[in-house]
Amino acid sequence: MAATTNTTTTPVDSGSADELAAKALLKRYDGLVMVRTKAIKGKGAWYWVHLEPMLVHNTDTGLPKAVKLRCSLCDAVFSASNPSRTASEHLKRGSCPNFNSLAKPISSVSPSPTTVATPTATQSNRKRSASSVTVTATGGVLVASGSGSGCSYQATPLAIVDPSRFCGELAYSPSPGAVVTPIVGNLLPQHQQHLVLSGGREDLGALAMLEDSVKKLKSPKASSGPTLSKFQIECAVGLPPVSTRELVGSRLNVKYEEVKAESEARIRDAMFFQVATDGWKVKSFPSGEESLVNLTVNLPNGTSLYRRAVFLTGSVPSTYAEEVLWETITGICGNAVPQCAGVVADKFKAKALRNLENRHHWMVNLSCQYQGFNSLIKDFSKELPLFKTVTENALKLANFINNTSQIRSSFQKYQLQECGSARLLRVPLRDHESLNFGPVYTMVENILNSAQALQLVLLDETYKMLSMEDPVAREVAEMIRDMGFWNDLEAVHSLVKLIKEMAYEIETERPLVGQCLPLWDDLRTKVKDWCSKYQIAEGPVEKVIERRFKKNYHPAWAAAYILDPLYLIKDMSGKYLPPFKCLTPEQEKDVDKLITRLVSREEAHIALMELMKWRTEGLDPVYARAVQMKERDPITGKMKIVNPQSSRLVWETYLTEFKFLGKVAVRLIFLHATSCGFKCSWSLLRWMAAHGHSRVSMERAQKLIFIAAHNKFERRDFSSDEEKDADLFALANGEDDVLNEVLVETSSV
Repeated sequence: MAATTNTTTTPVDSGSADELAAKALLKRYDGLVMVRTKAIKGKGAWYWVHLEPMLVHNTDTGLPKAVKLRCSLCDAVFSASNPSRTASEHLKRGSCPNFNSLAKPISSVSPSPTTVATPTATQSNRKRSASSVTVTATGGVLVASGSGSGCSYQATPLAIVDPSRFCGELAYSPSPGAVVTPIVGNLLPQHQQHLVLSGGREDLGALAMLEDSVKKLKSPKASSGPTLSKFQIECAVGLPPVSTRELVGSRLNVKYEEVKAESEARIRDAMFFQVATDGWKVKSFPSGEESLVNLTVNLPNGTSLYRRAVFLTGSVPSTYAEEVLWETITGICGNAVPQCAGVVADKFKAKALRNLENRHHWMVNLSCQYQGFNSLIKDFSKELPLFKTVTENALKLANFINNTSQIRSSFQKYQLQECGSARLLRVPLRDHESLNFGPVYTMVENILNSAQALQLVLLDETYKMLSMEDPVAREVAEMIRDMGFWNDLEAVHSLVKLIKEMAYEIETERPLVGQCLPLWDDLRTKVKDWCSKYQIAEGPVEKVIERRFKKNYHPAWAAAYILDPLYLIKDMSGKYLPPFKCLTPEQEKDVDKLITRLVSREEAHIALMELMKWRTEGLDPVYARAVQMKERDPITGKMKIVNPQSSRLVWETYLTEFKFLGKVAVRLIFLHATSCGFKCSWSLLRWMAAHGHSRVSMERAQKLIFIAAHNKFERRDFSSDEEKDADLFALANGEDDVLNEVLVETSSV
């Protein structure tokens, strides 16, 4: 039996069952390679650092006959049918002889749950373990070797991110499961030794990738690793489907406990977290106002984990939201509440979020930027005269065409001729106009798409005859002939589309807090171009944007923008410096205020001195370029950051001289600026509304939602197939079937 890790195999013909099976195995193997590659970059499950896909060939035919997973720590081989279970059973439960020694804190730095290593102990341990630990980055994976006293690997003198860096008033002792791991020495200051990574063991892959990038920049001739084709990525598969019938049956509790335990372990592995919550804005249904509030945990390593759901049957006061948030936080970390770096929510910024932040100075509570951008559309519709004029004119035209039988027939005749189909113009219900501009936008788009048919209607004899008698017909005809009317329609449609596209990108990309200021600057630039194109006065439009900006703004936007190495700017001397010149004077003051709030009073003046040093010296150009390195996404074609976690890891591994500023930086940089995550389908929402009286039914629904959300987050899928779920709901027969179908699209990777 031979095993290989490359995809060059004997060509297969589709003529036989064996060859078809071989093709399926190749596709499976390519998919697992893709999943592992993304995970090592910080975009997937932690265990892929240790599990390597293998393609096993038939010795007689040379065709692939199986896909296996090899543990890189002990060379054990397993079935590739369920990597997550393999990781749980082999790695987490102690079967792998080398995993525990790799994951445990090194003996020379062994913090207990109640104590933090002192500087004296750290210095002493540096001397004892200076030659005891060696870890190298090979092919993007950290590989440990050798042996030594108290641990299973040896190393050169390296760095320690002392846990006391995160102490002071933010005192935190790493949990027993927290990762204290060595890193490559030749890329880091020689005074460093052992490293506590705030993202836990899942940071290992991202750290290895950062160091690999630095090496390549220092030695440009170094060969680059293999890249995946678009076909390989599109064909990616992960875990096999889980039987939804089994989940609703006896396995539900087992599966729920397994997923929950994995989630809890990841949270314990991280040094701190952010809570994200959305769904507080209730939706209107025939049965009333309902919503499902989702609470998610964001970890420093980029992982998001579903926490719980809260079903609402109407609007709730901010005090209730505050209680739910605090209960969630304490449920995660108990009394060690400084582990919660903050909250991001789609509502209650002015009250609940502010109250929590005022009472707990270490928290940074943000409003969701996806919600903020969407709210801009409502702002424009209420405050810009252009929107009111366009809405009134569009309604007049649409109602006249739809409600006048002779004209309607003529319009549909030309619509069929020009567009290939005939239908009424879409008109929103009056009671929806004040709540949502969406139906008006659809009507405007519908009229624009029917422009040619409307022009032909005016030439029809029927319309000419009616215009002689009906003043409304004449008014509508003048409107259709007026180029100003069409320019205004297009202007409104163009602006709303612009904002919708930016909001959609925010929802899918899930930007971090440091990107907020650039996002709003990008919006201002685009809107300014829009004003110029459609000859719209800039003043009133800018006023609306600035009002919404101030409602959403948080000082953390400015501070994260300054501290995130991703936004450093190269000056004339070649230095990479923080973009202070892009801030307003007020925002510069906000940076100082936030930093001093997040450290103790004794540390504040030192932190500000470190900020001045950061402002004048910035980051080593090689590391700055490594952090800012981009690659083209083979699916979207967009340029994306190669290693998103490197911004934070640079502070934890290289910029260790910034003792107090670094503490602030690592807590700020990872914070998400949106609360978008798992989306509940309307079918499930209606089911919960109907069964809300049953405690047993609601408990089952909670478990199913938790499992479904976990699997979606595992594969970084933040979409929602509303129509598909609605169809499934309509087809379902009985309670079990509804719960089954809800999981159809979310139980497999």
